[in-house]
Amino acid sequence: MSVTVEINNNKLCIEIDLEKPTPSASGKTLVVASTHGNTVTTAEVNGKPITIGLNAYIKP
Repeated sequence: MSVTVEINNNKLCIEIDLEKPTPSASGKTLVVASTHGNTVTTAEVNGKPITIGLNAYIKP
C-alpha cells in the first residue's frame, strides 16, 4: 500500500493505491483501498503531522 498526502491550496490531498477488492471484516462490503488503521503522514498543520485513517469500499 502506498499513500501520499500533501497540502495544496489549503486542501488535504490523499493519493492511495487501489487494491484487489477484498471482503471487509463484517463481510458486508469489499475494501478497495485502506490505510489499515491510522497512519501518521508527512503533511503538517501548525508544525504537527497529520494522522489519517482511510477506508474506501464498494457494495457487492
